[in-house]
Amino acid sequence: MQVPADLVLVGYVSGAYGIHGWVRIRPYSADADALLSAKTWWLDRPDVHDVDVMQAKLHGDDVVAQLVGVSGRDAAEALKGTTIQIPRSHFPALADGEFYWIDLIGLDVNDLAGASLGVVRDLMSNGAHPILRVAVAESQVDGKPARELLIPFVDQFVKAVDLQARKIIADWGLDY
Repeated sequence: MQVPADLVLVGYVSGAYGIHGWVRIRPYSADADALLSAKTWWLDRPDVHDVDVMQAKLHGDDVVAQLVGVSGRDAAEALKGTTIQIPRSHFPALADGEFYWIDLIGLDVNDLAGASLGVVRDLMSNGAHPILRVAVAESQVDGKPARELLIPFVDQFVKAVDLQARKIIADWGLDY
């Protein structure tokens, strides 16, 4: 099977769960909907390959899953540290106004007047809401962004997100 081009890293195997070959997954997102809804996961060991998911369910902050071809605790423990990827095209649909973080990374950020603030390089959560980490375009040292803006991803500051145009309009300034 050919490896999909739109794979997104969603978690890793943190160990075995029980004695029947189930694995414990630590998701990289607080919301594990993509892991729970996908019927096929892509593992990175020994090389990138697909594996069918027989069952998956939440267990505290983790996901536990039974995978085809993994039988017994030893087989599950052997997968410890393996990363899990899912094609972006297999993520569940979101409601209007909701976005997956992976879709926001790389978007241009402009202020209300249309001036460029930079590019979203990452997001982080402070517990209350996500925060856009925007690399300021004109601030470069050795080809890497030297300065970043931290813009709360809330309606008060983020006025529009246009995934098609690949840009975000924010009520923010370079001097903040």
